Amino acid sequence: MKPSIDDVAEAAGVSRTTVSRVLNNRGYISQKTKDNVYKAMKEINYIPNDLARSLFNKRTNIIGLIVPKTSNPFFGELSFHIESICASFGFKVLLCNSVNRMDKEEKYLEMLLRNQVDGVIVVTYNRGIMNYHRENFPVVAVDHYLSEKIPVVGSDNYDGGKQATELLLKKGCRHIIHINGPIELETPANLRRKAYEDIMMENGRTPITYEVSNTFDQQIHRELICKLFDEQPEVDGIFASDDLIAASVMAEAKKRNKVIPSQLKVVGYDGTETGQILLPELTTIQQPIDLIAKTAIDILLKEIEGEFNDLPLETCLPVTLIEGGST
Repeated sequence: MKPSIDDVAEAAGVSRTTVSRVLNNRGYISQKTKDNVYKAMKEINYIPNDLARSLFNKRTNIIGLIVPKTSNPFFGELSFHIESICASFGFKVLLCNSVNRMDKEEKYLEMLLRNQVDGVIVVTYNRGIMNYHRENFPVVAVDHYLSEKIPVVGSDNYDGGKQATELLLKKGCRHIIHINGPIELETPANLRRKAYEDIMMENGRTPITYEVSNTFDQQIHRELICKLFDEQPEVDGIFASDDLIAASVMAEAKKRNKVIPSQLKVVGYDGTETGQILLPELTTIQQPIDLIAKTAIDILLKEIEGEFNDLPLETCLPVTLIEGGST
């Protein structure tokens, strides 16, 4: 039979209430008593019941995280940092990998609510998911607009797009093209395109953009990039909205015997550790992924404590230009 809280109390020579207070960190308990209780737990191999503790505390200490695709380096690295930081605060993370499908996201959110998670961090393109949003339920979005009341955390997308475009112009590129995701998606990432267009027009250049209809389908990436090279043979600079698209651009350029950077210069966006290891020559705009994770968690924890007023509705964190051999 598994040891009970009464067995811990007997082994530690204290009352059942004292053990409960130690486990739930309630009220003043001397360090000596705490040490005795934890020592007794170890001696009789007692494992606390998280469900019972959550009922007592009215919290589960579980955070839900919904991301489109963990195999994508940006979302994978973001998930890693969120889980690590949550663990340092004593929270577990329920990771939901939606493959950017609204039906899966809705089912995941229902599941998270049924499991009474303390809050949810959402990285989704599907605004309809928040039809399930309850008033004063802790939610933070990363780089996506979900509603007027849900805080958004991300990088300074406009500055990133500005730096990328200005670099290509500085390097002497005359025919610069931007590749981005679907413009109809309401996401701060659209500011990368806005910055590109603004800088191009300020310099008397005509902005040309190509839209990837599905940002997670590599085959669609390749088909669009082939179309771009066929239709724009004079292209000498490409600003891609993420590093995976930039990598596909460089691969196709190599097939067509375009020499990088003398004939074609390429700038990506994200700057993940994986990307820098696999493609160290890529010039990219690096997002502060660890800081994005920390900021999102800081805001979520305030919401969990009931602080919904005076929270920033949008937080833009600084980006860094990392110049490599592709420019």
